[in-house]
Amino acid sequence: MLLSDIQPTPNEPVLFIKNKKILVFADLHIGIESELRAKGLSTPPQTPDMTNRLLELFEKYKPKEIIILGDVKHNIPSSTYSERRDINKFLETIKNYGKVHVIPGNHDGNIKNFSPAEIVIHPSEGLLLENIGFVHGHRWPSEEIMQADQIIMAHTHPTVMLIDRLEHKSFESCWVKTSFDKSKIAEKYPNSSNPQVLIVPAFNPLCGGIPINKEGVMGPLGKLMDIDKSEIYLLDGTLLGNVKNIR
Repeated sequence: MLLSDIQPTPNEPVLFIKNKKILVFADLHIGIESELRAKGLSTPPQTPDMTNRLLELFEKYKPKEIIILGDVKHNIPSSTYSERRDINKFLETIKNYGKVHVIPGNHDGNIKNFSPAEIVIHPSEGLLLENIGFVHGHRWPSEEIMQADQIIMAHTHPTVMLIDRLEHKSFESCWVKTSFDKSKIAEKYPNSSNPQVLIVPAFNPLCGGIPINKEGVMGPLGKLMDIDKSEIYLLDGTLLGNVKNIR
């Protein structure tokens, strides 16, 4: 699998792996509305809109396989009835467009109980397809994953913090292309091939995010990354530069 075949879709936080016809996305956080309501924020349900956006992409790219990089669900440790219903309905819908793989995230406890039998639930340590490793990012990947040429991960909900001349701050979802510090990765994973890393933005717009140029990358792998040299891309493909230059 060539790394050049891995391409973000224009203006959507979704990857398309052309030669394998695989669509990849992450951090749906179905059910987040109930937490926001408990905090006094009234928001419309996001699942119908997310489903429609994905169905349009499925029709356009016609994937054979669909990989969800974790956090399909939101509430932990338990789930509301509406959340369980919406998760099952969502997965029932998308399984008609390709073989669906889920790499569980930190919000996905008991996700198998809500999923149709056809959905493939992988270990949270990750999924390896040829030379690409897929992980959520909340725990250490397996040794096998770290020997891949490329790792695709989520969890951080990456954003970039922008400040205008009036000191007004805004936050934009972004892709992060990064690598590991050679000495740190060698200490933790001596047999690692020192893979490149691509961090996927959250698909649910209500998730918020972590400003990469302010707080770095969440999760254990973030401790091993060379954050300053990370490249930041907006969803429209604009390259903003390295983190070091936009702090």
